[in-house]
Amino acid sequence: MTDATFTFRVEEDLKSAFSEAAKAHDQTGAQLLRGFMRDYVKRQQDAAEYDAWFRQQIQTGLASANAGNLTPADDVEAEFAALRDETRRRLSGKPS
Repeated sequence: MTDATFTFRVEEDLKSAFSEAAKAHDQTGAQLLRGFMRDYVKRQQDAAEYDAWFRQQIQTGLASANAGNLTPADDVEAEFAALRDETRRRLSGKPS
């Protein structure tokens, strides 16, 4: 891997404050900037991967629904009503 130079302009006060903050942590400004850049790229990649995964989940759900693989609302309500009742029973300390 070859190195490249990244040049940009920044206010002198900000440059000085950044350099002092880097020194306080025994690093150079360049070391910190490389770390910031790596973190930023990683966050962007993670966000793109999650977005692709999420979109695939939606497409899978839509395809399933379009194929008729649906659960009637009354069945869902009954199942979760039973789960709520069981949770309330457990929280109240009553035996089964």
